[in-house]
Amino acid sequence: MKKINTWLQDSMFTQPLSPACRMCAKGEKMVVLVTGRCTTGCFYCPLSFRKKGSDRVFADEWELASERDTDTLIAEATAIQAKGAGITGGDPLLVWQRVSRYIRLLKTTFGDRFHIHLYTSGLQNIDALPMLVEEGLDEVRFHPLPATWGNMVKSPLTKALKTLDGYDVDLAVEVPVLPGSERDLLSLISWADYQGIRWINLNELEFSEQNCNAFMKLGYTVKDDISAAVKGSQKTAQKVLTSASQQDFAIGVHYCSVSFKDGIQLRNRIKRRAKTTARPYDIITNDGTLMKGIIESSQQPLRIIVGHLRRAYKIPAELIHVDEEKNRIEIAAWQLEKIAEDLTQKGYQCFLVEEYPTADRLEVERLSLPPC
Repeated sequence: MKKINTWLQDSMFTQPLSPACRMCAKGEKMVVLVTGRCTTGCFYCPLSFRKKGSDRVFADEWELASERDTDTLIAEATAIQAKGAGITGGDPLLVWQRVSRYIRLLKTTFGDRFHIHLYTSGLQNIDALPMLVEEGLDEVRFHPLPATWGNMVKSPLTKALKTLDGYDVDLAVEVPVLPGSERDLLSLISWADYQGIRWINLNELEFSEQNCNAFMKLGYTVKDDISAAVKGSQKTAQKVLTSASQQDFAIGVHYCSVSFKDGIQLRNRIKRRAKTTARPYDIITNDGTLMKGIIESSQQPLRIIVGHLRRAYKIPAELIHVDEEKNRIEIAAWQLEKIAEDLTQKGYQCFLVEEYPTADRLEVERLSLPPC
């Protein structure tokens, strides 16, 4: 009987555990969405409307100007001090030549120890897999469709696995945990173990803007008021993990919760990015977000206003900056708090802003200064 290891935020696993999972937990993996195109049409697909079906490329939250925009790819990996990358989609094998270039570039730039794993349904262009492994791909994570879990002998993945016979690459399976699917999941695990697959990841099912209607039609609900996870998914995973641990399987089984992805993986990744991208006037919070002061005005060009503020209030140059993209002045919060009342009387709008250090700089909260 295998030991079930409890991990962070309800995540659990039996050994072995993929090195990619350990790196993700530390925020060391860059997520590269190489295309939103896919041929499977999974009802549970979590991709946003913005990405699903479109042939766009994202390095974490940073969209590449084109598939040839490798500068952005390297810049994002550098910003989070990445030690690896997860190549996802859609299905990356639909654009396997693009994937090949990215693997070659990342390995050349960051070295052979830069760990790269790839997700695929294995239904298209499977003959490209050996070429990707030769470029440096470290792990392939196959995504079989739920209809095949109970009888994987007839699954197209059997052919996909054969293309990698004799190649030095880790093989894995990754699927969502549909509530009540214990029997099919155990059958899938048994098949994967027999095939010599090293590990299987069971992801807690999660509501998204794109799959919400399909979930509600199936009667799915959220498990509590603060989570987007589907009720029953975690309990099903726990039952599967317990049953799998009692059998003589060599395969490692990992359950990854929604709270693990959001509270650990994402949080640690943005904290890594904050450390490399924060300006001298930014305050890095415990969650990795950035706090700063904001001044908005249409009275004069912002650069003229900055010059005036520096002279009038003796503000050091490194603590104030014109943000051309968002058409605002950024300033150290502790500096703005001293002068906000005076500035508002002169017609300026002053705020304390908290935002993510990601490329999209998503704003979390905005508070007026001085307080009302």
